[in-house]
Formats: sequence, structure tokens, C-alpha cells
Amino acid sequence: MKKLFYSLLLTVLALGSMGCPRGGNPNKALPDNVDYDVPEVADVVMYQVNPRVFAPSNSFQAITARLDSIEDLGVNMLWIMPIYPIGEEKSKNSPYSVRDYKAVAPEYGTIDDLRTLVTSCHQRGMGVILDWVANHTAWDNAWVTEHPDWYTHDSVGNIIYPPGTDWTDVADLNYNNREMRDAMIDAMRFWVDSVGIDGFRCDVADQVPSDFWSECISTLREAAKGRHLIMLAEGANPENFSAGFDLNYAWEFMGAIAEVMKGEAKVGKLIDVDKNEYKDLGSGKYKLRFTTNHDEATKASPIKLYGGERASMAAFVATTMLHGGMLVYGSQEVGYPETINFFHYVPVNWNANPELREEYKKLIAIYNMHPALRSSGKVIAFEDAGNSVLCVERVLNNDNVLVLVNVRNEVRSIDVPPMWTTHSVTNLLTGEQSNLGKSISLQPYQYILFGNK
Repeated sequence: MKKLFYSLLLTVLALGSMGCPRGGNPNKALPDNVDYDVPEVADVVMYQVNPRVFAPSNSFQAITARLDSIEDLGVNMLWIMPIYPIGEEKSKNSPYSVRDYKAVAPEYGTIDDLRTLVTSCHQRGMGVILDWVANHTAWDNAWVTEHPDWYTHDSVGNIIYPPGTDWTDVADLNYNNREMRDAMIDAMRFWVDSVGIDGFRCDVADQVPSDFWSECISTLREAAKGRHLIMLAEGANPENFSAGFDLNYAWEFMGAIAEVMKGEAKVGKLIDVDKNEYKDLGSGKYKLRFTTNHDEATKASPIKLYGGERASMAAFVATTMLHGGMLVYGSQEVGYPETINFFHYVPVNWNANPELREEYKKLIAIYNMHPALRSSGKVIAFEDAGNSVLCVERVLNNDNVLVLVNVRNEVRSIDVPPMWTTHSVTNLLTGEQSNLGKSISLQPYQYILFGNK
């Protein structure tokens, strides 16, 4: 991976229909004093930033002020939810209703505040990807009046909202229009060129043609001057990967872990779903695994969804240690107990539950220290006769980790794989060394990680 030195003064091509970013110079030179490597895709530990849980205004500054704490967790990539001005016509106050692709929402701050945030992340060894909404725009986006042919119309010529949805606050874009495609790519490139971001999380990527993504990603990576932009697709379409995306969502696994923790499915379902999600995925392509995100948090906190704090942590370990890619939604590390409606400001007490935060920190540190646990490691699953304990060995070269997770609210025992009973092993959570017997008992929702045979 080449070192990045932000020393180029980049000229940004602005569409006549788009406004200047609020409170800053869009052609401002990027900082030239940041020596930063974008993490390898397999090593990404992502932290989702919802600006509306950090502050009711000037969110970029509030996020920047918390970067030391976020870095301390062990994450290396921030995904920031949409930062753009929100539509006012037919509005639901959703950040996914974009009024101007080349500006920042006044409630979050200025483009210079964003530059400071990105630079501060890079100085700490963390990358930044922005949320991008390519499927639709707000109704008062300038494109609607200046380029109505860039949108989908009904039989009588009216612009429509995305078919099959209740997203009445947004207008559906027409990807049969070449000019609209060019404008979309130009708008995305603006943030790579003028702010120095490291990629995008692409909203409802499956609803946008894969041939557009192929052209778009190729153009953006060429513009990035040799650094590998991280591209995350919110979707499950296999064509996303052939189009150039690095990761997509593990929605199937998220559904499976919820069923297992509720007792609606046996633990073996996790192994089956993992195999299915990674089947024919291709080298260098990965699933992003999570127990919550901004969509799920609007329904229930992970603590309530999985049946308590201990259950939520067992779910997190089973989800992220089985086959990598790790996502932490900002607020879950402090055990926020209620729903978070991202359409509005929701204050989070970042000092709550310090023991839980330390637990997340320890797990992420183990994940970072052991390459076998990340997506590139081999998965060897062992059957549990009671179908209540996840038992998986992760292997990469000389790194071996045995993952045990009790997914039930009662004591359960499991036979230890024979190769793990012949010598001393290390409990990665406590640092203690011991010789394992033929079986091991786990308390309700207990998990144990053993290292290097």
C-alpha cells in the first residue's frame, strides 16, 4: 500500500446545478502533512457515525472531539452517515433525502469542519468513508427542476418515488440517462478530490445498475491517485463485487443471529449461513458483519433485540469472530438501551457503562492482534450435540484461535476438539494459560477465546 501525502492542489469540477459547500472553499488544498495508509479490506474494523447522536448542531466538531475515544476502541475506519443538506419538500427529515450532493448540512457544520475531521482521523490512522445515496434525491434537489429527464416518471409523466417503497420524501433517479450518470460520478469524485475521503458506503446499492457502479468505482479509484478506496455496498447482489465493491452487507447472517439468540434456530444455522454468504465470493471480497446499525437501532437496541446485555455480547462475538468483517454502530459500545431514530437528534451518554466499553475494546484488540480471526482466516466448525454452543477454530498460517460462544441463557457444556486438549493454551480474554480437558462448561451467554495451540 502506497503512503499517501496530501500535497496536490486539486481543482474541482462543479456542476452548474449544484451549490458551493457551506462555509468553505471547495478548491482548498488538501493537507500535505498526513502520512496515512488505507487499511487492507480484510483488516477493516468499521465504526458507524450517526452525527445525530453526537450533537444537535456542529456535529463534525463534536465527532472530532471524540476521536481519541473512538480510536481507543481499536477501530480503523469511520463510516459517516449522509452529511448533505436534507430536502424540505415532502420532508421526513431523513439524511437519505439529499438536496445537494456537493454541500454539507448546516446542522453538521462546514466543509472545512469536515476536512478537519477527516485529517484528524488520518492522523490517528483511521480512514473515513461517506454514505452515498445514488438511488434517489430530495424533491427540492435542483436536478428535479433543471433536469426532470434524470428521474423516473409514471405513465402520465409525473416523477415518482422509488417503486415498491414508502419513501415518499424522495424522487427516483433514472439510470437510463447518461448525463445523470456522469453528474453522479462527478459529485462523488468531488468528495475524494476536495476532502480526501477514503471511499463510500453506498445506500441501497442493489437498486442501482451494476454497470453504473463498475464505471463509477473505476473512475473514482483512478482519481484517488493510487490509493485503494474502500467501497461498501448496502446490498447482497453478487454483481456488486464484480463491479468493484470490496464489501457488502451480511443481512442474512444478521437475521440468523437474531433467530438463534431468540431460540428460534439452532446454532448450526450460523455455520450454514456463513458458508452461504462466503460461497463463490471471490478473493479479496468480504461481508460486513454486525449485530446492529442505524436501520436496526430504530427498531430496538441490541440489548433488547438479543435479550439482555450478556446476550448482546455473545451475539457480537459469534457474529464478528466467526468470519470477520466487523462493524460497531456508534452508541452500542456504551450499551444505549433504547431505540435511536436517526431522523432526529438523540443524545447518548458516552460515559455510561464503562465496563461494557472496555469489553468491546478488549474484543476488538484480540480481533486486531489475530489475523486468523479476520475474514482471511480459515473456518473449521465443530458440531455441538446440543446445538447451543458455537465452536469454531480460526486458522491462518501459525495463528490459531478457538471460539466458543454459548448462545443460550443456561449453562451448557461442549466437547473440546481433540487437538486442543493435548497442550497448554491461552485464554485470550484473561491471559491465563491452562490445559483443557475433554469438555468445557460455559455459563449463560458466556464466550471464551483460546489462542495458539
